[in-house]
Formats: sequence, C-alpha cells, structure tokens
Amino acid sequence: MVISETYVNWLRLECFYDIIPKRLISIFNEQELELLISGLPTIDIDDLKANTEYHKYQATSLQVQWFWRALRSFDQKDRAQFLQFVTGTSKVPLQGFAYLEGMNGYQKFQIHRDDRSTDRLPVAHTCFNQLDLPAYETYDKLKRMLLLAINECSEGFGLA
Repeated sequence: MVISETYVNWLRLECFYDIIPKRLISIFNEQELELLISGLPTIDIDDLKANTEYHKYQATSLQVQWFWRALRSFDQKDRAQFLQFVTGTSKVPLQGFAYLEGMNGYQKFQIHRDDRSTDRLPVAHTCFNQLDLPAYETYDKLKRMLLLAINECSEGFGLA
C-alpha cells in the first residue's frame, strides 16, 4: 500500500490539532507559532560574529562596529526577531552559527554594504543569510533603522 506524502502531512496536522485545537492557534502567524513552541532562543552574538562574512565592509568598519554594538544591546526578543529577519527562522542551529543553513547548504551570515541612500532600511535576503546594511552616519540612526526593519518588515519582500 502506498500512502501519499500529502496524506501523511494532513494526518500529522490532524494529530497536532488533537493536542492543540485549531481555533486556539489560528490567531498566530508562522513566526509567532514557532516562538511559542520553541521559545526564545539564546543567541550567542560572539558565535554569530565569528561566523560572519563582510562584503564591501571590514570587521573594523565603523558601521560594522556599530552593528555589533546595537545587536548586543537588543533583548532576547529583538535578537530573535533579528535572526528571523535575516535567516527566515528564529532558531539557532544546534551546533552553532557555523552550521547556519542557506540556500546551498551551510552558509555564514553576511553583511553587505549598501551604498545607496542612508535613508533606506536594512534589507535581508533570507535565502543567503544576508543583511544589506547602509553606511549610516551615526550609531543611533543605525540602531533605529535596524530595529524598525526587524520589527516592521518581518514579512514580505522589498520593504526598504
């Protein structure tokens, strides 16, 4: 007897609804449900930093220094939202950020310099674990724009 994958997925979902009724979880989107089930991850900023590549920036660039300072200042909720924004998931890989999955297997987090207007928000490319970061003039502006992007632009594409 051959059982279709669609049927198996439907059966899993029905079993899930036996545990948690659909009416109770239908108010949540995918990201919120993931956080409810998995909880807030502990995000090791030092591990993320050690597994980051820079394009048109260097680790010593002022904006990169400000970026890491801003990320360290975030609470766990904002860190999880940042991770969701740039990778598509709020989960930290079990073995650490060296094992961050991208479109083509393991792919480090990347910060690319965006030389367009500094009035733009940072842009994420989740398939590549990539953040396009404008060369903001001040730390305060970088932090404000980053928080705005991760809190208001977590769904959809091209919101910059």
